[in-house]
Amino acid sequence: MIKITHDNEEWQMCGIAGICNPYRNGKENMQRMLDRMQKRGPNAEGMWCSEDNCVVLGHRRLSIVDLSANGAQPMVSRSGRYVISYNGEIYNCREIAEKLVKEGRVQSFRGTSDTEILLEAAESYGLDETLKLCTGMFALALYDRKEKTLSLARDRVGEKPLYYGYVGDSFVFASDLAAIAQLEWFDNEIDRDVLGIYFTHGYIPAPYSIYKGIGKLRPGTVLTVRYPYRKNENEGHYDVRPYWSMIEAARRGEQEKFTGNREEAADELERLLKEAIKYQMVADVPVGAFLSAGIDSSTVVSLMQAQAPGRVKTFTIGMKENGFDEAGAAADIAAHLGTEHTELYISEADARAVIPEISGMFGEPFADSSQIPTYLVSRMTREHVTVSLSGDAGDELFGGYTSYQSVSRV
Repeated sequence: MIKITHDNEEWQMCGIAGICNPYRNGKENMQRMLDRMQKRGPNAEGMWCSEDNCVVLGHRRLSIVDLSANGAQPMVSRSGRYVISYNGEIYNCREIAEKLVKEGRVQSFRGTSDTEILLEAAESYGLDETLKLCTGMFALALYDRKEKTLSLARDRVGEKPLYYGYVGDSFVFASDLAAIAQLEWFDNEIDRDVLGIYFTHGYIPAPYSIYKGIGKLRPGTVLTVRYPYRKNENEGHYDVRPYWSMIEAARRGEQEKFTGNREEAADELERLLKEAIKYQMVADVPVGAFLSAGIDSSTVVSLMQAQAPGRVKTFTIGMKENGFDEAGAAADIAAHLGTEHTELYISEADARAVIPEISGMFGEPFADSSQIPTYLVSRMTREHVTVSLSGDAGDELFGGYTSYQSVSRV
């Protein structure tokens, strides 16, 4: 799911940041980081500082569920022990809330945000067990005021970004790499060793970043840093551990294979997709979807329309160049499904006009040419909705790219 924020720019909703052992002016430098992430969360911002000024947490908010102040972050737990700054969405948060109440761990909740549910669950069950309960996409920071430990966590497949590392003697993290570069004492050099990886893949994968000393937290892992937070000869006082493994999930799938026939498999797949999309349609703001001529986005939209109370708003970018335009086919799909469809045809000049803005959209080199049409369709979509689902990762999940045909199969 893609969240569309203000100023007609496309981002991945909300932004988190933190500084441990600030070199100087912790609050002022946190404000610099939050200002850089303003487009990630235009609705509100928040900051929390520990009593000893050793930890500063920040948050930029794009309000999706519980638009009230009850969802504001950073958020302190009911007991006062834990503080969270969180970006993402926990789709099964209602079930987790019911579990907490049923077990008598929580009597009631102040609001309806998944942030509060996630925070109280982490206090009740511990962070690792809570993450295993969660179905969703997220990046979070949880500070334990009693033990003076800060834990960072990222969702199972890394939908939400999270950068971390040392700038001088300060341990820092943020959703946006460019926010880290706003620190007054930032002087980390370009890491030339990762350039080969970038030119091979067109992006810089985890655990690397373009800067020395800064990395991306791997998907499905938790990092914990302990007081006094300063870097030492062993590359810092932190440890990283997995809470989920894709390899182990694949192994379990091999051991517990689906035993039904093709029709039963198709029915089960439809049920699972329908359930996943239903979760992602939950919002207190308008929801729509990107629609191309592909199987992935059209499948998402069809399952949305099957469950929506009214007509789903769909959006398509068209191009005048032969061989690149999918708008006509997308319009036919929209008409068949009965969506409220909007399309925008773009020219070469429209695409060229975006190029000077690209460096400000990404914190490090990123060579995917789809960034230009994605920006343009997001800019159009934001005029109508705040949340937009897409078919991203459909090809990856189902092995749809032709490049996968070259992979040897045993």
